[in-house]
Amino acid sequence: MTVILRTTLACLLSLLLSFSVPLRADTHTVRGAGSSAAKLVYQAWSEAFAKRGGSAIDYAPVGSSKGLNAIQVRAVDFGASDLAPPQDVLAKDGLIVIPTVVSGIAPIINLPGFKPALRLDGPTLAAIFMGQITHWNDPAIHRLNPEGELPASEIRVVTRSDGSGTTYNFTDYLAKVSPDWQSRFGANTLIAWSGKVLPAKGSGGVVSTVMATPGAIGYVDFTYVLKGGLRTVDMKNRAGHFVTPGIDSFRAALNASVWHSRGDFTQTLTDQGGSASWPITMGTFVLLPKVMDDVAGLATLRFFTWAFMHGDELANHANFVRLPDVVQAKAYRALATITNPNGTPIAYASLAQ
Repeated sequence: MTVILRTTLACLLSLLLSFSVPLRADTHTVRGAGSSAAKLVYQAWSEAFAKRGGSAIDYAPVGSSKGLNAIQVRAVDFGASDLAPPQDVLAKDGLIVIPTVVSGIAPIINLPGFKPALRLDGPTLAAIFMGQITHWNDPAIHRLNPEGELPASEIRVVTRSDGSGTTYNFTDYLAKVSPDWQSRFGANTLIAWSGKVLPAKGSGGVVSTVMATPGAIGYVDFTYVLKGGLRTVDMKNRAGHFVTPGIDSFRAALNASVWHSRGDFTQTLTDQGGSASWPITMGTFVLLPKVMDDVAGLATLRFFTWAFMHGDELANHANFVRLPDVVQAKAYRALATITNPNGTPIAYASLAQ
Protein backbone atom coordinates (compact mmCIF):
# COMPACT_ATOMS: atom_id res chain seq x y z
CA MET A 1 0.00 0.00 0.00
CA THR A 2 1.68 3.19 -1.14
CA VAL A 3 1.78 6.61 0.45
CA ILE A 4 -0.25 7.90 -2.51
CA LEU A 5 -3.06 5.38 -1.87
CA ARG A 6 -3.06 6.11 1.84
CA THR A 7 -3.28 9.86 1.14
CA THR A 8 -6.00 9.37 -1.47
CA LEU A 9 -8.15 7.35 0.90
CA ALA A 10 -7.62 9.88 3.68
CA CYS A 11 -8.47 12.87 1.52
CA LEU A 12 -11.59 11.21 0.09
CA LEU A 13 -12.92 10.33 3.54
CA SER A 14 -12.05 13.78 4.89
CA LEU A 15 -13.76 15.46 1.92
CA LEU A 16 -16.95 13.48 2.41
CA LEU A 17 -17.05 14.26 6.12
CA SER A 18 -16.53 17.96 5.45
CA PHE A 19 -19.85 18.25 3.64
CA SER A 20 -21.82 17.91 6.87
CA VAL A 21 -23.35 20.75 8.85
CA PRO A 22 -20.51 21.64 11.28
CA LEU A 23 -22.71 22.75 14.17
CA ARG A 24 -24.45 19.42 14.65
CA ALA A 25 -21.27 17.39 14.91
CA ASP A 26 -19.05 19.93 16.59
CA THR A 27 -21.42 20.38 19.54
CA HIS A 28 -21.25 16.64 20.24
CA THR A 29 -18.57 15.71 22.80
CA VAL A 30 -16.88 12.52 21.63
CA ARG A 31 -16.57 10.17 24.59
CA GLY A 32 -13.88 7.52 24.84
CA ALA A 33 -12.54 5.23 27.55
CA GLY A 34 -9.89 2.57 27.93
CA SER A 35 -6.12 2.25 27.71
CA SER A 36 -4.23 4.29 30.29
CA ALA A 37 -1.06 3.78 28.23
CA ALA A 38 -2.59 5.66 25.28
CA LYS A 39 -3.92 8.57 27.34
CA LEU A 40 -1.20 11.02 26.34
CA VAL A 41 -1.56 10.59 22.59
CA TYR A 42 -5.36 10.94 22.65
CA GLN A 43 -4.95 13.98 24.87
CA ALA A 44 -2.48 15.57 22.44
CA TRP A 45 -4.72 14.81 19.46
CA SER A 46 -7.89 16.07 21.15
CA GLU A 47 -6.29 19.36 22.25
CA ALA A 48 -5.01 20.06 18.73
CA PHE A 49 -8.33 19.00 17.17
CA ALA A 50 -10.29 21.35 19.42
CA LYS A 51 -8.02 24.28 18.46
CA ARG A 52 -8.98 23.65 14.85
CA GLY A 53 -12.70 23.83 15.64
CA GLY A 54 -13.30 20.12 16.14
CA SER A 55 -15.45 18.43 18.74
CA ALA A 56 -14.36 18.18 22.35
CA ILE A 57 -12.97 14.76 23.28
CA ASP A 58 -13.70 13.36 26.74
CA TYR A 59 -11.32 10.43 27.31
CA ALA A 60 -11.23 8.35 30.53
CA PRO A 61 -8.01 6.27 31.00
CA VAL A 62 -9.73 3.44 32.92
CA GLY A 63 -7.76 0.52 31.45
CA SER A 64 -8.24 -1.64 28.37
CA SER A 65 -10.69 -4.10 29.93
CA LYS A 66 -13.05 -1.36 31.10
CA GLY A 67 -12.69 0.38 27.76
CA LEU A 68 -13.89 -2.77 25.98
CA ASN A 69 -16.76 -3.13 28.43
CA ALA A 70 -17.78 0.50 27.93
CA ILE A 71 -18.00 0.26 24.14
CA GLN A 72 -19.75 -3.11 24.32
CA VAL A 73 -22.67 -1.47 26.15
CA ARG A 74 -22.32 1.74 24.08
CA ALA A 75 -21.58 3.88 27.14
CA VAL A 76 -18.94 5.69 25.03
CA ASP A 77 -18.39 6.52 21.36
CA PHE A 78 -15.11 4.61 21.21
CA GLY A 79 -13.20 2.21 23.39
CA ALA A 80 -9.41 2.09 23.55
CA SER A 81 -7.37 -1.03 24.16
CA ASP A 82 -3.77 -2.16 24.00
CA LEU A 83 -4.83 -5.43 22.45
CA ALA A 84 -7.15 -6.22 19.57
CA PRO A 85 -10.10 -8.41 20.62
CA PRO A 86 -10.57 -11.58 18.55
CA GLN A 87 -12.83 -11.44 15.52
CA ASP A 88 -15.63 -13.45 17.17
CA VAL A 89 -15.86 -10.88 19.98
CA LEU A 90 -15.87 -8.01 17.50
CA ALA A 91 -18.58 -9.68 15.40
CA LYS A 92 -20.75 -10.48 18.42
CA ASP A 93 -20.57 -6.91 19.70
CA GLY A 94 -20.86 -5.21 16.30
CA LEU A 95 -17.45 -3.53 16.53
CA ILE A 96 -14.52 -2.72 14.30
CA VAL A 97 -10.95 -2.35 15.54
CA ILE A 98 -8.25 -0.09 14.14
CA PRO A 99 -4.72 0.52 15.45
CA THR A 100 -3.74 4.10 16.21
CA VAL A 101 -0.07 4.26 17.30
CA VAL A 102 2.79 2.08 18.56
CA SER A 103 4.54 2.34 21.92
CA GLY A 104 6.46 0.08 24.27
CA ILE A 105 6.40 -1.29 27.79
CA ALA A 106 9.38 -0.66 30.05
CA PRO A 107 10.30 -2.44 33.27
CA ILE A 108 10.93 0.30 35.85
CA ILE A 109 12.99 -0.02 39.03
CA ASN A 110 13.74 1.70 42.31
CA LEU A 111 17.18 0.37 43.12
CA PRO A 112 19.16 2.71 45.40
CA GLY A 113 22.89 2.16 45.50
CA PHE A 114 23.25 0.47 42.10
CA LYS A 115 24.63 3.00 39.66
CA PRO A 116 25.01 1.23 36.28
CA ALA A 117 22.09 0.59 33.95
CA LEU A 118 20.48 -2.65 35.07
CA ARG A 119 20.45 -5.36 32.41
CA LEU A 120 17.94 -8.20 32.24
CA ASP A 121 16.93 -10.85 29.75
CA GLY A 122 13.49 -12.34 29.19
CA PRO A 123 13.84 -15.55 31.23
CA THR A 124 15.28 -13.63 34.20
CA LEU A 125 12.48 -11.03 34.05
CA ALA A 126 9.93 -13.85 33.96
CA ALA A 127 11.53 -15.56 36.95
CA ILE A 128 11.37 -12.30 38.92
CA PHE A 129 7.65 -11.85 38.20
CA MET A 130 7.00 -15.53 39.03
CA GLY A 131 8.59 -15.06 42.44
CA GLN A 132 11.43 -17.48 41.65
CA ILE A 133 14.12 -14.79 41.92
CA THR A 134 13.51 -12.87 45.12
CA HIS A 135 16.68 -10.83 45.80
CA TRP A 136 18.60 -8.36 43.68
CA ASN A 137 21.97 -10.10 44.17
CA ASP A 138 20.67 -13.40 42.76
CA PRO A 139 23.33 -15.10 40.59
CA ALA A 140 21.08 -14.90 37.48
CA ILE A 141 20.93 -11.10 37.77
CA HIS A 142 24.62 -10.85 38.67
CA ARG A 143 25.64 -12.75 35.52
CA LEU A 144 23.94 -10.07 33.42
CA ASN A 145 25.40 -7.26 35.54
CA PRO A 146 29.01 -8.14 36.45
CA GLU A 147 29.90 -4.47 36.95
CA GLY A 148 28.69 -2.70 40.07
CA GLU A 149 27.56 -4.22 43.34
CA LEU A 150 23.98 -5.46 43.40
CA PRO A 151 22.23 -4.98 46.74
CA ALA A 152 21.17 -8.00 48.76
CA SER A 153 17.73 -6.47 49.31
CA GLU A 154 14.45 -8.17 48.52
CA ILE A 155 12.86 -7.57 45.14
CA ARG A 156 9.42 -5.97 45.54
CA VAL A 157 7.31 -6.84 42.51
CA VAL A 158 4.63 -4.27 41.56
CA THR A 159 1.83 -5.47 39.28
CA ARG A 160 -1.41 -4.16 37.79
CA SER A 161 -4.52 -5.09 39.76
CA ASP A 162 -6.96 -4.05 37.02
CA GLY A 163 -7.59 -5.58 33.60
CA SER A 164 -4.88 -4.10 31.42
CA GLY A 165 -3.69 -4.30 27.84
CA THR A 166 -0.28 -3.34 29.16
CA THR A 167 -0.35 -6.48 31.29
CA TYR A 168 -1.45 -8.51 28.27
CA ASN A 169 1.48 -7.37 26.13
CA PHE A 170 3.94 -7.69 29.01
CA THR A 171 2.85 -11.27 29.73
CA ASP A 172 2.69 -12.06 26.01
CA TYR A 173 6.39 -11.27 25.88
CA LEU A 174 7.15 -13.35 28.99
CA ALA A 175 5.21 -16.28 27.52
CA LYS A 176 7.34 -16.13 24.35
CA VAL A 177 10.67 -16.16 26.18
CA SER A 178 9.88 -18.42 29.15
CA PRO A 179 8.27 -21.86 28.69
CA ASP A 180 7.69 -21.94 32.45
CA TRP A 181 5.74 -18.69 32.29
CA GLN A 182 3.78 -19.90 29.27
CA SER A 183 2.71 -23.10 31.02
CA ARG A 184 1.78 -21.38 34.29
CA PHE A 185 0.28 -18.06 33.20
CA GLY A 186 0.30 -17.46 29.46
CA ALA A 187 -0.78 -14.03 28.22
CA ASN A 188 -3.77 -12.29 29.78
CA THR A 189 -5.09 -8.92 30.89
CA LEU A 190 -5.39 -10.19 34.47
CA ILE A 191 -2.85 -12.52 36.08
CA ALA A 192 -3.04 -14.51 39.33
CA TRP A 193 0.48 -13.45 40.28
CA SER A 194 2.55 -15.88 42.33
CA GLY A 195 4.71 -14.90 45.29
CA LYS A 196 4.46 -11.61 47.12
CA VAL A 197 3.37 -8.74 44.89
CA LEU A 198 2.27 -5.17 45.44
CA PRO A 199 -0.90 -4.65 43.38
CA ALA A 200 -1.54 -1.19 41.91
CA LYS A 201 -4.41 0.24 39.92
CA GLY A 202 -3.57 1.72 36.53
CA SER A 203 -0.21 2.74 35.15
CA GLY A 204 -0.20 5.75 37.46
CA GLY A 205 -0.61 3.45 40.45
CA VAL A 206 2.32 1.31 39.33
CA VAL A 207 4.51 4.40 38.98
CA SER A 208 3.66 5.79 42.40
CA THR A 209 4.11 2.40 44.11
CA VAL A 210 7.50 1.73 42.50
CA MET A 211 8.75 5.23 43.32
CA ALA A 212 7.67 4.84 46.95
CA THR A 213 9.18 1.35 47.40
CA PRO A 214 12.97 0.81 47.52
CA GLY A 215 13.87 -2.44 45.76
CA ALA A 216 10.74 -2.36 43.59
CA ILE A 217 10.28 -3.38 39.96
CA GLY A 218 7.17 -2.83 37.86
CA TYR A 219 6.12 -2.30 34.23
CA VAL A 220 4.49 0.68 32.52
CA ASP A 221 4.03 2.25 29.12
CA PHE A 222 7.07 4.26 28.09
CA THR A 223 5.21 7.58 28.11
CA TYR A 224 4.99 7.31 31.90
CA VAL A 225 8.75 6.78 32.05
CA LEU A 226 9.40 10.09 30.32
CA LYS A 227 6.72 11.94 32.22
CA GLY A 228 8.03 10.80 35.61
CA GLY A 229 11.75 10.59 34.88
CA LEU A 230 11.70 6.91 35.87
CA ARG A 231 14.61 4.50 35.85
CA THR A 232 14.24 1.72 33.31
CA VAL A 233 15.91 -1.61 32.57
CA ASP A 234 17.93 -2.45 29.46
CA MET A 235 16.60 -5.68 27.94
CA LYS A 236 18.36 -8.35 25.89
CA ASN A 237 16.39 -8.78 22.65
CA ARG A 238 15.94 -11.80 20.40
CA ALA A 239 19.07 -10.89 18.43
CA GLY A 240 21.11 -11.01 21.66
CA HIS A 241 21.66 -7.25 21.97
CA PHE A 242 20.91 -5.17 25.06
CA VAL A 243 18.67 -2.25 24.06
CA THR A 244 17.13 0.72 25.83
CA PRO A 245 13.41 1.53 25.53
CA GLY A 246 12.64 4.51 23.29
CA ILE A 247 11.10 5.68 20.03
CA ASP A 248 13.98 4.33 17.91
CA SER A 249 13.88 0.83 19.41
CA PHE A 250 10.05 0.72 19.19
CA ARG A 251 10.25 1.74 15.53
CA ALA A 252 12.90 -0.93 14.89
CA ALA A 253 10.56 -3.59 16.29
CA LEU A 254 7.67 -2.26 14.21
CA ASN A 255 9.79 -2.29 11.05
CA ALA A 256 10.77 -5.91 11.71
CA SER A 257 7.14 -7.01 12.08
CA VAL A 258 4.31 -8.10 9.78
CA TRP A 259 2.59 -4.80 10.61
CA HIS A 260 5.18 -3.16 8.39
CA SER A 261 5.67 -5.87 5.78
CA ARG A 262 2.05 -6.98 5.26
CA GLY A 263 -0.16 -4.54 7.16
CA ASP A 264 -1.26 -7.40 9.44
CA PHE A 265 -1.94 -5.85 12.84
CA THR A 266 -3.55 -8.97 14.37
CA GLN A 267 -0.19 -10.11 15.78
CA THR A 268 1.50 -8.60 18.83
CA LEU A 269 4.74 -6.67 18.44
CA THR A 270 6.64 -8.38 21.26
CA ASP A 271 9.91 -10.29 20.75
CA GLN A 272 10.54 -9.11 17.19
CA GLY A 273 13.80 -9.77 15.37
CA GLY A 274 16.40 -7.14 14.57
CA SER A 275 19.45 -5.98 16.46
CA ALA A 276 17.89 -2.66 17.57
CA SER A 277 14.36 -3.86 18.41
CA TRP A 278 12.86 -3.27 21.84
CA PRO A 279 11.44 -6.67 22.86
CA ILE A 280 8.27 -5.40 24.62
CA THR A 281 6.85 -3.17 21.90
CA MET A 282 3.05 -2.90 21.57
CA GLY A 283 0.36 -1.33 19.44
CA THR A 284 -2.71 0.41 20.80
CA PHE A 285 -6.19 0.33 19.23
CA VAL A 286 -9.61 1.94 19.18
CA LEU A 287 -12.89 0.02 19.07
CA LEU A 288 -15.79 1.62 17.20
CA PRO A 289 -19.39 0.50 16.64
CA LYS A 290 -20.21 -0.59 13.11
CA VAL A 291 -23.47 1.36 13.45
CA MET A 292 -23.63 4.84 15.01
CA ASP A 293 -26.15 7.67 14.90
CA ASP A 294 -25.30 10.44 12.47
CA VAL A 295 -24.26 13.07 15.01
CA ALA A 296 -22.02 10.93 17.24
CA GLY A 297 -20.71 8.96 14.27
CA LEU A 298 -19.82 12.03 12.25
CA ALA A 299 -18.00 13.70 15.14
CA THR A 300 -16.08 10.50 15.95
CA LEU A 301 -15.10 9.80 12.36
CA ARG A 302 -14.00 13.39 11.88
CA PHE A 303 -11.73 13.14 14.91
CA PHE A 304 -9.98 9.93 13.90
CA THR A 305 -9.74 10.89 10.22
CA TRP A 306 -8.13 14.19 11.25
CA ALA A 307 -5.82 12.38 13.69
CA PHE A 308 -4.52 10.00 11.03
CA MET A 309 -4.04 12.82 8.54
CA HIS A 310 -2.46 15.35 10.90
CA GLY A 311 -1.57 13.52 14.10
CA ASP A 312 1.72 11.89 13.09
CA GLU A 313 3.85 14.75 14.40
CA LEU A 314 1.78 14.96 17.58
CA ALA A 315 2.20 11.22 18.09
CA ASN A 316 5.97 11.61 17.85
CA HIS A 317 5.92 14.50 20.31
CA ALA A 318 3.98 12.28 22.72
CA ASN A 319 6.68 9.61 22.21
CA PHE A 320 4.56 7.20 20.19
CA VAL A 321 5.43 5.77 16.76
CA ARG A 322 3.10 6.46 13.82
CA LEU A 323 1.58 3.54 11.94
CA PRO A 324 3.02 2.28 8.65
CA ASP A 325 1.18 3.59 5.59
CA VAL A 326 -0.22 0.16 4.77
CA VAL A 327 -1.87 -0.04 8.21
CA GLN A 328 -3.19 3.53 8.07
CA ALA A 329 -4.78 2.79 4.71
CA LYS A 330 -6.62 -0.17 6.26
CA ALA A 331 -7.77 2.10 9.09
CA TYR A 332 -9.25 4.62 6.64
CA ARG A 333 -11.10 1.87 4.81
CA ALA A 334 -12.52 0.57 8.09
CA LEU A 335 -13.68 4.05 9.17
CA ALA A 336 -15.47 4.46 5.85
CA THR A 337 -17.61 1.34 6.52
CA ILE A 338 -19.29 2.73 9.67
CA THR A 339 -22.98 3.31 8.94
CA ASN A 340 -25.98 5.04 10.46
CA PRO A 341 -29.01 2.96 11.56
CA ASN A 342 -30.41 3.15 8.01
CA GLY A 343 -27.34 1.34 6.68
CA THR A 344 -25.81 4.36 4.92
CA PRO A 345 -22.09 4.92 5.57
CA ILE A 346 -21.75 7.98 7.83
CA ALA A 347 -19.30 9.66 5.44
CA TYR A 348 -21.84 9.48 2.60
CA ALA A 349 -24.85 10.25 4.80
CA SER A 350 -23.14 13.52 5.69
CA LEU A 351 -23.62 14.68 2.08
CA ALA A 352 -27.37 14.90 2.64
CA GLN A 353 -27.14 17.00 5.80
